[in-house]
Amino acid sequence: MDETAGAATGTAGAATGTAGAATGTAGRGQTGEGAADLVPRWLDEREDRGWRSFVSMQAHLRAVLRKDLQQQTGLSDADYAVLVHLSEAPDGRLRPFELGDAADWEKSRLSHHLTRMERRGLVERQICPSDSRGAFVALTPAGRAAIELAAPLHVEQVRQWFISALTPEQFDALTAISEAILARLEPVGEGSDACGGDGWAEEEADEGVAEEGVGGEGVGGEG
Repeated sequence: MDETAGAATGTAGAATGTAGAATGTAGRGQTGEGAADLVPRWLDEREDRGWRSFVSMQAHLRAVLRKDLQQQTGLSDADYAVLVHLSEAPDGRLRPFELGDAADWEKSRLSHHLTRMERRGLVERQICPSDSRGAFVALTPAGRAAIELAAPLHVEQVRQWFISALTPEQFDALTAISEAILARLEPVGEGSDACGGDGWAEEEADEGVAEEGVGGEGVGGEG
């Protein structure tokens, strides 16, 4: 459950607010230098309704799932995302860049959250044999126990609030829509076979600085 929902909702709210206020005013004035040739393509009523409904649904659904997960398991959705990806990986471990790509997190946020999870005994660092500065993020026994407890509870909430609300046809349509948009957004990942440059192991020496201003558990999106 990736945290981009919070940022995306804020951005979406601003975007739809502008579009909503400007519905029917397409072509109305451009502002600022260099915008003379820009003609905003404002959302019409149908498009605005669809976009706002999607943003509101996503925000409310994530909030409900986040609250249920925290109350039932003590895990944030950021914790859950990390544990899920590690539990599904071979040997229960991933390179930090692989985990960051899977969760769609920035390197600094990933490093901070992994440090907090490590302190709680949910994950651990394992040195990469080919580069002592590199590391793997590995699931600990406590981390595996946590995800094995949380997963059935979380899946039941997903079924209650999401899957059961849709007909099979609606669900298939939503899946196709989601995959089409993801394909349009998907960045081209370069990847790496080397162990170095992941940042988490390197930041260990700067932990005091990295933690400054970071408090509490992160609650991002899934991912």
